[in-house]
Amino acid sequence: MSSLAGIEARDDRAAWTALAELYHRYLTGLLLSLASREGTARTATVVRRTFRRQHLELFLPGLAKLGLTELPPAVACAQYHVLSNALGGVGVSWIPESDTKSWVRYHPPRWIFDGTAVCAIPTEVSRAMMEGWHAHNGVSLGNPCLGFVCTMQTTDGQPGLEGYYIEEDHPLDPEDRLRFAPGERPPGPPAELPLPDWDPRRIAKVERNYSVAYVRSILPELAAVLGPADAGFVGRIAGRQVAMQYRNAVTGLLEPDVAATETGPVAFAGRFARLLRAHGDPVEVSTRGPYPVVRQVGWRLADGLSLPEESFEAWNGLWEGLAAMEGLRLVVTGRQDLGDEAFTWEIRPRR
Repeated sequence: MSSLAGIEARDDRAAWTALAELYHRYLTGLLLSLASREGTARTATVVRRTFRRQHLELFLPGLAKLGLTELPPAVACAQYHVLSNALGGVGVSWIPESDTKSWVRYHPPRWIFDGTAVCAIPTEVSRAMMEGWHAHNGVSLGNPCLGFVCTMQTTDGQPGLEGYYIEEDHPLDPEDRLRFAPGERPPGPPAELPLPDWDPRRIAKVERNYSVAYVRSILPELAAVLGPADAGFVGRIAGRQVAMQYRNAVTGLLEPDVAATETGPVAFAGRFARLLRAHGDPVEVSTRGPYPVVRQVGWRLADGLSLPEESFEAWNGLWEGLAAMEGLRLVVTGRQDLGDEAFTWEIRPRR
């Protein structure tokens, strides 16, 4: 198997950025597809479970990485949301009030409900996001007095999602860990909160990881809530649609001179391999047969997850959509998740 010459994934910031963009759009597309095909209640359930899964995997390690573990709980939680989102490219402000009450404001444009997508996201879905994550911070910290109060939401037509972490003087019942107080306002303007002094390479990797984590979290929850078959269908068609819509943007991030971008099976195989390598997986390209073959060993996106085989179909929809825009089709000839040595795709012309 001959390896395609090119930049290794560990140094390929352009591929990290392109992958982050594609997964960002995939997440938004999945939520819209769910809302239109499955209804508000099931969409909210998927979102709640997705954010809880992500919270359990990332919150406590993230607090430590950001150096926030010694702060009062309400302040630590607020600053965590500001810094972790800012490092992922999301606009969030911190508004301090006291050691037991600390505000955050997520500014429009909302990253997760990007562009005009915000018009199609039910408020229940936005609430489910906070139920999955914000309402569980106190539980994860072992602090039963800590909760979150939401004071406004973009999905209600207000200028941002805003609220505060508060440490009460008594343990909160589960239903009180997330409360709503429309109209309550913070005591003053946002405070400056410097980002960690990380080098550009690390920042680029964090932005990639931010988007990848959402897709990693939502795939198993799609299958759990919808069932594997429906999850595979919804995920695959959303993936194809999103990739077709954003093919030029993604290709432009990989190769800035889009007008000079080469097309055809071999050129596409090279770009496809770069996106796969951007996950951190070993990927090779062979051009010795009648069609280029892309071979990936491992699937870091799914490490530690128990996924049904339909989850691969949902994820593979992204690559099918990119290929379709170049008059190509992907033929899957190997599935490591089904016991083969590697994931293998042949890149063939569409007939």
